[in-house]
Amino acid sequence: MRLVIARCSVDYVGKLTAHLPMAPRLILIKADSSVSIHADDRAFKPLNWMNPPCKLREDGGVWTVTHGKTGEKLILTMEEILHDSSHELGVDPGLIKDGVEAHLQELLAEHITTLGAGYTLIRREYMTAIGPVDILCRDHSGATVAVEIKRRGEIDGVEQLTRYLELLNRDPLLAPVRGVFAAQEIKPQARVLATDRGIDCVTLDYDALRGIEPENPTLF
Repeated sequence: MRLVIARCSVDYVGKLTAHLPMAPRLILIKADSSVSIHADDRAFKPLNWMNPPCKLREDGGVWTVTHGKTGEKLILTMEEILHDSSHELGVDPGLIKDGVEAHLQELLAEHITTLGAGYTLIRREYMTAIGPVDILCRDHSGATVAVEIKRRGEIDGVEQLTRYLELLNRDPLLAPVRGVFAAQEIKPQARVLATDRGIDCVTLDYDALRGIEPENPTLF
């Protein structure tokens, strides 16, 4: 990862145009070629960015980031570079789920018919190029189902499952693959987004899965 702190202005040229006036900013250039511009606030959210595939060209005081498919551009006009360093982060081990999420995954895999009669497990932690799918299974008709499990279901979990589904549906041995978003609690915005994308939502009762109470998940 390359970290650059510079006094710069930023112009986005594409379907929409946007301008950031001259000011000190942090520029992150990642190994996947993505570029994002950050201010000293807004938590993790960048002011502007370009997702891969893209290419950075440095021409003196003007840096141009061009998207490989759309041709959209992020143009940085550098007035002064205050810091420029590169760091090798290596392969990230990925997110380690907390105890409840990990146990939910284990319990749901053991009792996969909680999702519906006729469901069968293919495997837990089904590895893809972008990370492991929590559970891969088949429904009563034999269709492939990818399940993402969260303790609290929010929009980022739906986005994560969407990326898995896009990748899995490229595999002719698995496609078509549909998604199930399972959590103890699912936020309304996440439920709306999931429904819009054809993803089923399942509310899991942790105690019921542990056998303390009768199993009673709710499928929406």
